Formats: sequence, structure tokens, C-alpha cells
Amino acid sequence: MDKVVKSDAEWRVQLSPEEFHVLRQAGTERPFTGEYVDTKTEGVYSCRACGAELFRSDTKFESHCGWPSFYEPSESEAVTLIEDRSLGMARVEVRCAACDSHLGHVFHGEGYATPTDDRYCINSVSLRLEPTD
Repeated sequence: MDKVVKSDAEWRVQLSPEEFHVLRQAGTERPFTGEYVDTKTEGVYSCRACGAELFRSDTKFESHCGWPSFYEPSESEAVTLIEDRSLGMARVEVRCAACDSHLGHVFHGEGYATPTDDRYCINSVSLRLEPTD
């Protein structure tokens, strides 16, 4: 996988202020406001910053948490997982493996009826959906 490396100044030119805040500063969009929360469109979800494929619509499920949820990435190497102890709790941050952009967090063992029992809780603003026919 080719790594994408850019300075903050280069990212600021490419991304909107909200995209920069979430993708490059590990921010979070408000729940139930993202464009992909309720979408059922079939396709591929790619990183909005670099275009790398991250998730496929057949792994998206209704978690009712306010953000798009997936039970696994499209490939095991598509994302990197990093321990996140910010906000006084232990979580696992999900980042794009290609450009190191923040995508959201993954939670395990919540009891969802999915093959992995994982919930990749991803900010819509971190994604771009490419519909399939």
C-alpha cells in the first residue's frame, strides 16, 4: 500500500474545515448529522482524504448510534487500530492505513448480530461513498 504523506498546510488546502478537524485532528461530527448515517446505497466507502478503500456497504449495519457502522473493513490492511485513552476512557481509534487520517472508533462485544461482533463507528465526513450499479 502506498503511503500518503502531506503537511497540515497541504491537507488544509485539500479538505474543508470540518473534514480537516475530523480527519487530521481526530475530531468527531455530531451524531445523526452525517450524510451516510442512514444510507442504504450499495457501494464502496473510501477515505475522503486519500481515496483508499476502507469499507463496503455489505458490512454496514444499523447500530442506531448516530454514525455509520460497519462490522469489518474491506481488507484487514485498510485501517490501523490505535489505543485511545483520551476523554478518560479506553477506546480503540480507527485510522486510514494509507494516510493516517482519523476515521472513528471500533467497539467489540456489544452484542450486535454481526459476524464479528465489532462496530466500526465511523464519521461520515471521513468517508466518500462510490455507488456500485
